[in-house]
Amino acid sequence: MSKEQVKAILDRVLTWPPERQEDAAKMLMLMESQDESVYRLTDEQVEEVRRRRSDPNARRLTLEEFKERLPTSSSMRSISQTS
Repeated sequence: MSKEQVKAILDRVLTWPPERQEDAAKMLMLMESQDESVYRLTDEQVEEVRRRRSDPNARRLTLEEFKERLPTSSSMRSISQTS
């Protein structure tokens, strides 16, 4: 999209009712704040997110299943001792 097209859209926004202008401004500020985030996904992470979101019937873990997969402090000690 060219700068002229963006300017044309922003000029039209100024003709909208005040509430809609405020909504547009909030959305743009949110987008701007996301650009300031120090957190970025790698290309591989983006692909993994897309892959996981593409399956509408993906199996979800229960909280109990998730907790079972977390390493315990004793298992972490044994890992660090073998390194």
